[in-house]
Formats: sequence, C-alpha cells, structure tokens
Amino acid sequence: MKRKVSGVLFFFYVWTVLFYFCFSAVSFAADEGGLPQIQDGDYTSAILINANTGEVLYEKNIHDQHEPASMVKMMLMLLVMEKLKDHSISLSDQITVSAKASKIGGSQAYLKQGEVFSLEDLMKAIVIHSANDASVAVAEHILGSTEGCVDLMNRRAHELGLKDTDYHSVDGLPPSKGEKPDFSSAYDLAMLGRELVKYPKILEWGSIQSTPFRDGKFILVNTNKLIGSFPGADGLKTGYYRAAGFCLTATASRDGLRMISVVVGAKTNKNRMRESARLLSIGFNMYKKVQVVRKGEAVSSEVSVSGAKVKSTVLVAADDFSTLVLRGSESSLTKSVDVQSVIEAPVVKGNPYGAIIVKNGEKEIGRVQALSQEDIPRANFFYRLISRFL
Repeated sequence: MKRKVSGVLFFFYVWTVLFYFCFSAVSFAADEGGLPQIQDGDYTSAILINANTGEVLYEKNIHDQHEPASMVKMMLMLLVMEKLKDHSISLSDQITVSAKASKIGGSQAYLKQGEVFSLEDLMKAIVIHSANDASVAVAEHILGSTEGCVDLMNRRAHELGLKDTDYHSVDGLPPSKGEKPDFSSAYDLAMLGRELVKYPKILEWGSIQSTPFRDGKFILVNTNKLIGSFPGADGLKTGYYRAAGFCLTATASRDGLRMISVVVGAKTNKNRMRESARLLSIGFNMYKKVQVVRKGEAVSSEVSVSGAKVKSTVLVAADDFSTLVLRGSESSLTKSVDVQSVIEAPVVKGNPYGAIIVKNGEKEIGRVQALSQEDIPRANFFYRLISRFL
C-alpha cells in the first residue's frame, strides 16, 4: 500500500514539474513576441490604434469593406470643422430646415420644414444624437446640396488616403432601391478618427451624455454609451442598421495618451460597447509613463565659462519631461545634451544655454531647455587680459 501511494505521489510530482516548465515556456514566448496577443471578439473587423502616433496595436480584417452606417457622418463632421477653421462658415450661422431634411427618417431630431437652428445646435444633434435630418440640413448649408457634399466627402477621403472608402450619402442610412451603399473599413475609420480628434469641439460635443434641444422640448441623448461609463471616453461615432451590424468608432484619452478603436459588425449594441471598452482598456494598459528628465537635474558635467573669474558652471533642466512607451520598450528612450562647449560671460541665471534632446529610437520626441542656475558676471578688462596668459 505504501509503495502504491509513493508511486502516485511520484507521478503527480513529475506532471507538476512538466506543467510548470510548459507554462513558463508559453508565457516567455508571448513576452518575447512584443505586443500581447489580443483575443478576437464579437465583430467582423476591428482595429486599435495609438492616436498620438498612428501605431496599430491590434487589427482584424482592417481593410475589408463594410457598410459603416452612421459612421459616415464622421466625414461630414470633419468637413464642417475644416470649413470652420478656414472661416468660410461659423457656428453661429442660422440654418433653415428644408423640406428634404425634414423628411429624413431613422435617428433624428424631428426637424420641421422652415425651422431655424444655429449650426452649432445642429452639429450637437449630429455628434451626440446621430440625427439624420440634421446631417442633411448641415450638408445643404455647407455645399448647397447633399449630392455636392457627397462629392466633397469622397474627394477628401481620397486626399486622406482612405482607399477603402466610398460615400453615397451624408447620413449613412441604408440605401433605397436603386441606390448604392456607403463603404469604408476599420482602418479608414480609425484614420478619419485621427483627423477628427484634432478638433476640441468634436470631443467637447462627443463627451456630452445628454443635452436639451429646441429650448428643452427635445433631449439629445448620446448614442455612444461609453460616454460617462468608460473613464476618458469623449467620442466619436456609432453606426447601425441590419446589414451593417452594430458599429462604433470610439476614442478615449488618459494621461496624455489617446486611443482610437473601431468595431464593425457586432451582433448587439451591448457587444459593440463591451468590445470597444475592452480594446481601449488593453491599449492603455500596454503603455507605461516614463519620466526621462527631472526639473533641476544637472544636464551634464561642468561647462566652461569664458571671460569670467568663475571658470565653469553646471546647467540644469528647465522642466520635467515624461512620455508614454510600450511596456518592455523603455530602453528605446535616450537623452543627449546639446550645449555650448564654452559659454561667454556674463551668464544670466535662468537663461537657456542649450537643451536636453529626448529620443525614442531614432525619432526625437522632445526637448528640454538647459538653464544656468547662477549669475556669473563678466570679469573686468585687466583680469580678462591677464587670464589669457595664465
């Protein structure tokens, strides 16, 4: 009996050791692979990018063309922001609702023909509530017709290099009989999102959960349920109809790092929100904040001073400098010093006499001024003359 028990214990011990080494080997292989593996979720295509750099952190079928539904409005939103930037239109512009705009169905703000709204109010209806009627009214205002706006949308997509994108509407509604559907891809939507997040107003509107419209008679409710539930979420655009599935281009920002995720073709609204939140969370957890320079730290060894009784001084960093890098790649961060080999007196405390250059690999990502921490007066003429022969 004792011999049997000993045999069982030995067998258990051997398998425990084997399991430990196998598990360690798998974990090590995953670590060596660089980016962690992200499990695919409930979507036909998806992408996750670092919006600051454009780096793709996760992808699945990112160039497959899909019907983006209301995410089409992202291009309309961009055209409006670009025209606001060149001052060809203004948020205070008054827009009269046309008969065509008032008859658009789907998600809407129930605009009536002849009603007048500011461009800003209609943009809120588009960004927050995905209002199709507001989209038509705005398109007609900025270009005179929806057809002209669609032409400009396609031209702008071409300029941005969005090769998978083809617009046929300004609102993303499913095509009627004889009409062509809109097409885009997860990659193109993410790149379009990068352009949109450059405009603070888009993020301001995108982060509103609900707001009154038409003097409070109607409430615009944000179709993006990550707003208010996912820390840092402030945009961008949902999309849905039966053929397109549930879609979302989402963005969030934390500690200066902005992520953009795109989920296309999820089966339910809950799933698209869950998958978007999962991808964004993974993105933020993949990065680590590293302080490269500390304010007041010595920049380098002493720098020679000419024309003064003090022969050298130490320069210090003017500010802190921190950056976000992928975990495990901290060693790619380097700093070098670019200062004058000799500083001519007088030296003024707080003045810059060079810089600390911070690089990630070969790319410069920041500079911090190198300041004098003391006043060094210029020596008199006779001292400077004599010092030449010493």
